[in-house]
Amino acid sequence: MTTKPLDARVLPQQAVPAGKAPAPSARVTIRGTARTDRRFTVPRSVRRAAGPVGLVLLWFLGSATGVLPESVLASPVDVVHQAIELTGNGELPSAVAASGRRAATGFLIGAAIALSLSLLAGLFRLGEDVIDSSMGMFRAIPWVGLIPLFIVWFGIEETPKIALVALGVTYPLYFNIYGGIRSTDAQLVEAARMMGLGRLGLIRYVILPSALPGALVGLRYALSTAWLALVFAEQINADAGLGYLMSNAQQYFRTDVIVLCLVVYALLGLACDFAVRILSRRLLTWRANFEGEA
Repeated sequence: MTTKPLDARVLPQQAVPAGKAPAPSARVTIRGTARTDRRFTVPRSVRRAAGPVGLVLLWFLGSATGVLPESVLASPVDVVHQAIELTGNGELPSAVAASGRRAATGFLIGAAIALSLSLLAGLFRLGEDVIDSSMGMFRAIPWVGLIPLFIVWFGIEETPKIALVALGVTYPLYFNIYGGIRSTDAQLVEAARMMGLGRLGLIRYVILPSALPGALVGLRYALSTAWLALVFAEQINADAGLGYLMSNAQQYFRTDVIVLCLVVYALLGLACDFAVRILSRRLLTWRANFEGEA
């Protein structure tokens, strides 16, 4: 005699008399009907690399077919050969080191200025009245247009190059930190005061953590702006650095060297952006973020 499996959905509920323990019931296993999604998904790293790789392939095809003449834009193969040659004779590493020193020095100076001004303007109303309107006015001035004035003030040595990088870094950091401070939830501030936190404790445990996401966004903008400013700064009578290589290549119409220097600038900026992304993940583990739909 065969028995059919019980279906828990059609089992009637039996009434249990008062004062009597319910009788042990048979254990029923209900198999789920959900299906496992086995669709193939492309890894995010592959998707991120698809855009740059596709552009390089289009560039290569354009050079190979003659759509992009060598006088207009060198082929990727020529750029790679030039990179190997300049790396072998040490010219490219020394240029990267010189540009890196300028960018790092200008960034540190600009970051210190931006942090000081944003804290004064964000934490104190008097500081906001004095600083914020002036920063908004100076931001409207193109900082690249200040190169002739910097040459008059500082000469043609390293100082105007570093000053231009520092100026380009100051604005994005200042406005993002200032905005992060002023976007702190007022209810959190009031709750912290009711718990007995003083001014320094309020700044340390409430205001600065609330401003941290905005500060990290400003840091990403500032690092990219530092390399952008360096491209213009190293056109000022440079005797070393990536800008120096580009200036020499321009005189001899060496598009392969020019493109190589631009690629190095881009890779340096990409490395800085990647470092800030890792830093953000470590510092903002307490914050739940929306990461987009799958």
